[in-house]
Amino acid sequence: MALAGLGLGVVSATERSAAAVLAFKRANPCPSTGERRGACPGWQVDHVKPLCSGGEDTPANMQWLKVDDHRFKTLVDVRECRKMRKATAAPAKSP
Repeated sequence: MALAGLGLGVVSATERSAAAVLAFKRANPCPSTGERRGACPGWQVDHVKPLCSGGEDTPANMQWLKVDDHRFKTLVDVRECRKMRKATAAPAKSP
């Protein structure tokens, strides 16, 4: 899923399950329309624990967030995941 629409200019390497999002929407109607399918103006589905930090791509790890809140949370999540990747990729320093 490209995050460029969020103004971040990054692309996720993690595949998202459309079926999981649909299951989430069926169980959690859109906050603005009350509908269980279709567009949800002003709201987006978010992973509570980001996929890049080990979060599961399941409805239990999803929530509705307002678009601006989702944009900010994604920015923070991407930065944290980038730090985690750098920390695990960096060679151990010898004393």
